[in-house]
Amino acid sequence: MGRGTTAEMNNRRPALTMTGALSLLLVLMAFGAVMIGPYELSTGQVLAVLAGQGDEQARIVVWNIRLPRIGAALLVGASLAAAGASFQALFRNPLVSPDILGVSAGAGLGAVVGIFLALPVVAIQVSAFVGGMVAVGVVMLVASLVRNTDRTLTLVLIGVVIGALAGAMTSLLKVLADPYDQLPAITFWFLGSLAAITDDDLLPALPLVVIGLLPLALLRWRVNVLSLGDEEASSLGVEAGRTRFFVIAAATLITASVTALAGVVGWVGLVIPHIARMIVGPGFGRLLPASALIGAGYLLIVDTLARTIAQIEVPLGVLTAVIGAPFFVWLLARGRRGWS
Repeated sequence: MGRGTTAEMNNRRPALTMTGALSLLLVLMAFGAVMIGPYELSTGQVLAVLAGQGDEQARIVVWNIRLPRIGAALLVGASLAAAGASFQALFRNPLVSPDILGVSAGAGLGAVVGIFLALPVVAIQVSAFVGGMVAVGVVMLVASLVRNTDRTLTLVLIGVVIGALAGAMTSLLKVLADPYDQLPAITFWFLGSLAAITDDDLLPALPLVVIGLLPLALLRWRVNVLSLGDEEASSLGVEAGRTRFFVIAAATLITASVTALAGVVGWVGLVIPHIARMIVGPGFGRLLPASALIGAGYLLIVDTLARTIAQIEVPLGVLTAVIGAPFFVWLLARGRRGWS
């Protein structure tokens, strides 16, 4: 018992050190991002504003514009990366991303319906969230009615079908939308952006993300066992069906929450878990926090570039695709080496 406990503590120390280092780096990156922008701020100005001092213009820039946006970038990046790590572990596939079960397509359809009906911004976000959750709910319901021993393959195939159906309905609404008002808004939403984020947008999403992350953290050892396969998991006392349901529900809640907030931001949930896996290994207890921290830092960098590299803001989806697509090609060329 003593040797096992000592070995377990020794295994945790490097993970805790890595988590602490990533957290510190993330804080420094966030502080740097506050200073960068069309209205540049010095270190002293930022410190003065954070201390409740500084000039009025600097306070407006920091508190009303940059900090809400930085907070959103951290939240969205961490959420998508954590969801991606969960889905990849659950489906035992390194090429899986958070939208594998149609959550992004469903959220997109929900947002398009909200824009088409000329609803206010908050209602569009709620519609996107409901659309993502409903899409995955339909996938789970249909999968439960299909008699197939390979539950993972069944979920993926039905997710593809539901995603395609949602995409078709979205395309129909694009055709019917006003080309001068609604269609540009729909197109912009699908490209992803944090340009108009405020504190009021963050507050509803944050508790939903925390609620989704909590079961993933509590079920971390069951996810490790489930990654071995259903038969092995059952032999070790883990009920595969129930665990799979909770993991999918939690990861979907996270993905739908931030997709409703920022629009469709692709590649984060696919790319970042691989980088985290290279650093901390495949153990889900280490992989989940590492993915969240690296994902937060990654999207913070991308969003900072999006608002500074050109005269007009570059959509997040464009930059994440430019970075993620070459990585995806490299991943395919590399094969499954290092996956486990």
